[in-house]
Amino acid sequence: MALATLGAGCFWGVEHFLRQIDGVLNTRCGYMGGHLDNPTYQQVKQGSTGHAEVVQIEFDPDRTGFEAILEVFWQYHNPTTRHRQGDDLGSQYRSVIFYHDASQREVAEQSKASQQAHGYWRDKPIVTEIAPAQPFWRAEEYHQNYLEKNDQPSCHLPFY
Repeated sequence: MALATLGAGCFWGVEHFLRQIDGVLNTRCGYMGGHLDNPTYQQVKQGSTGHAEVVQIEFDPDRTGFEAILEVFWQYHNPTTRHRQGDDLGSQYRSVIFYHDASQREVAEQSKASQQAHGYWRDKPIVTEIAPAQPFWRAEEYHQNYLEKNDQPSCHLPFY
């Protein structure tokens, strides 16, 4: 089993799309990248904790690779808007890849460069951060698998 941790705006939609990948065994919504231990959603949404809303993915590397997970990551958010996804504003909604080892860092950097050169966003600078994983703080239970529990298809807004 391997871990990946990604931030791409509101974690509800990110989790929904990443759960669809064959080989993903589990997903958890949470917070990473800030300075406050065990933050709450109310604290994170104020934008002062430094945390990003993230999804931590457990996956079977024999069934899917980190590269394939990143391909889905790039498709379901706008990596060219700093601290913003649609109407959601603030550093907690930043585009970020938290790598868990040197191999993931290398794959993330190559994937970002490839997206910049050949992907949908090639005409705009990609601002996605690539940073070492920090402590993961699991979000409150009502955030876990939120869209499925509430029978909603997605919370992600169209790109502009």
